[in-house]
Amino acid sequence: MRLLLLADTHVPKRARDLPALVWEEVDKADVVIHAGDWVDVALFDALEERSTRLVACWGNNDGDDLRARMPETAEVTLEGVRFTVVHETGASTGRDKRMSAAYPDTDVLVFGHSHIPWDTVSDTGLRLLNPGSPTDRRRQPFCTYMTAEVRDGELREVELHRL
Repeated sequence: MRLLLLADTHVPKRARDLPALVWEEVDKADVVIHAGDWVDVALFDALEERSTRLVACWGNNDGDDLRARMPETAEVTLEGVRFTVVHETGASTGRDKRMSAAYPDTDVLVFGHSHIPWDTVSDTGLRLLNPGSPTDRRRQPFCTYMTAEVRDGELREVELHRL
């Protein structure tokens, strides 16, 4: 199962649309996971229509229209791997320990907010992934997104892509 991980798209605030390469990844993915800060419901509608399956939460820049369409925290099990999707996880210092305590029954936590790519494994085995942003790099050298695979009950082939 091929996954596309996105966050902090900020369309149309930071970009008019997702980059063409990201739309190509949407077409290839079995599941698109978006960790909030959509900004406009039109992108949510477009991803929901175009993707095979969308798992998403809202972020701090998302208004009532988006908050009415998705949860603050999304949970899904994909081929035996338990995912939680949130926007905000707080400061990077101590994040692994805090999130392990907050989500003890999760295998993979996908989050956003910082626009800073992140890929760590906590002492408890929780995998924390932030795909960065495909439209607003902020202080990062590149805009980014992630792809991954779930196969045989494991998350594999996690890859950060630069735009």
